[in-house]
Amino acid sequence: MSFFGKIRDALKKTKENVSLKLRQLFLKNKIGDAFYDELEEILISADVGVATAEEIVEQVKEEAIGGKIKDEAFVTDLLKDILEDILGEAPVPEIEYPCVMMFVGVNGVGKTTTIGKVANYFLRQKRSVTVAAADTFRAAAIDQLEVWANRAGVRIVKHEEGSDPSAVVFDAVSSAKARGTDVLLVDTAGRLHVKENLMNELKKMDRVVKREFPEAHFYKFLVLDATTGQNAYSQARVFEETVDIDGIVLTKLDGTAKGGFVFSLCGELKVPVVFAGVGEKIDDLELFDAEQFVEGFF
Repeated sequence: MSFFGKIRDALKKTKENVSLKLRQLFLKNKIGDAFYDELEEILISADVGVATAEEIVEQVKEEAIGGKIKDEAFVTDLLKDILEDILGEAPVPEIEYPCVMMFVGVNGVGKTTTIGKVANYFLRQKRSVTVAAADTFRAAAIDQLEVWANRAGVRIVKHEEGSDPSAVVFDAVSSAKARGTDVLLVDTAGRLHVKENLMNELKKMDRVVKREFPEAHFYKFLVLDATTGQNAYSQARVFEETVDIDGIVLTKLDGTAKGGFVFSLCGELKVPVVFAGVGEKIDDLELFDAEQFVEGFF
């Protein structure tokens, strides 16, 4: 199945939520302030942030002049153009090699599973991959990552449970450099963004990578559960302030009816979505594409 097919199917719940409400809005045939107020409410109901929803509606007001506002197809196409422009405000970084990717986020968002999928993605791109089991706190986290590494067919660097995560990163970096590995994927323990000591631990791992592997391109990706909607936006805001996030990986996109928070991520935080998880299989992860995401949204 193509990425378009996967993303379209993944956004089925969001599309049903938005499209039905838009159809009902146009059936009322009421033009004016009430129309725009309801349009804003529809966007917010899909978890587009309030500030972003207001910006979108203002742009619709400016461009949908005269009788054209009665044309549902015209307004829908206009909305698509506006939303695609918002996603374009946070361009996806170009991946260069060799690279280190550190995955961070709160508990339960699917970081370890995501790393298995990302490893598989890069193998499909004919790149060599190593994973680092720097989540040394959660019970069985190392075993879980090893299962995914074996499934993808990639090397894993690990220590005993309870070890210093930065020591794991140090050894993984040394191994990747020695073997000329293209991509090093670093798993980290889930942490609440309000726990200062855990956030400082991320900074320590960050320093190890930069000190020991300065020639590598270093990307820090925040893994977010798409089903949490605006809560995911709140997590992104705090992690961005703490560890300077380069991009987002969305998990469980196929399980949400409120995918609109993605526009707030890109429009307000200027943080791009890099990968999207669209299912449970190891190959159900693709590079994010703004145009195709918007096409799947309506």
